[in-house]
Amino acid sequence: MSGNSGTASESITYGSVGRGIQERLIKLLLFSCAALTVLVTLSILVTLTYDTITFFGFEAVDVVSFLTETNWEPRSGQYGVWPLVSATLTVTVVSALVAIPIGTAAAVYLSEYASPQMRSVLKPALEILAGIPTVVYGYLALVYLTPWLRAAGLPLGTFNLLSASVMVGILIVPMVSSLSEDAMSAVPDSLRQAGYGMGATKFQVSTGIVIPAAVSGVFSSYILALSRAIGETMIVVMAAGLQTNLFDPLDPFGSLASSGRTMTAAMVNAVTSDATGASPEYYSMFAIGLTLFVITFTMNLLSNRIAARYREEYQ
Repeated sequence: MSGNSGTASESITYGSVGRGIQERLIKLLLFSCAALTVLVTLSILVTLTYDTITFFGFEAVDVVSFLTETNWEPRSGQYGVWPLVSATLTVTVVSALVAIPIGTAAAVYLSEYASPQMRSVLKPALEILAGIPTVVYGYLALVYLTPWLRAAGLPLGTFNLLSASVMVGILIVPMVSSLSEDAMSAVPDSLRQAGYGMGATKFQVSTGIVIPAAVSGVFSSYILALSRAIGETMIVVMAAGLQTNLFDPLDPFGSLASSGRTMTAAMVNAVTSDATGASPEYYSMFAIGLTLFVITFTMNLLSNRIAARYREEYQ
């Protein structure tokens, strides 16, 4: 008996030691994955910063002209980034006007109105849109959407910001609807039942209780979707063209109807041109990339602050 008890005790001890080693290995593996993501992000930031400093080290460019001038013609030595920023923000704003109403309405339907069977069909169908390659969206914008808008009477050029913006908006609809639906579904049913108990209709519960209760998650979905729109490349390259134009606030539709070069399109143009690797034109894409990183980082930081400000916690 004593021998069997000793063997069982040793087995329990060895089992505890084995589980401890396993837990430490898993903890080390998870920490390594987290550290790797931080290291990759810092490496990208350091690379962008180093090459941007190299760009501003050329005699033909300087920080002040880069941030204040309104002409982007690298072959002429003009590196004012504002036309690229204005085209990027134009695409972002118009795509938001398309994606936010449609995506929010789809999220409300999926969360509050759709039956479980209908939700099981519609939600995967919406997410299929996110899996379509962006080059296909660009092709559809150029070959189908622009001719349709022309047939509707809009005087659009072959390459224009309006078609590109609408197609980018369609691209980010699944992101808005899916993340917003997740946030709405997380709202406790007790809040809905309280609303129904007060005699509210389903629409009143949806708009007066569910959306306000999930506003932090819904707003975060907007910011993430717009960050995706800012960084979109293939659609704007194919549908908006590469002509550099500064947005004219006195003629907004004229700006939308004409070609525009976004920041990502300018980076593609720089890397695919015949510029040598030691030229200002080549290094300009790193300065544009760093500017784009700062804009998206600011948006994500703002999103986190707003989400934390309006986050609701339920027991």
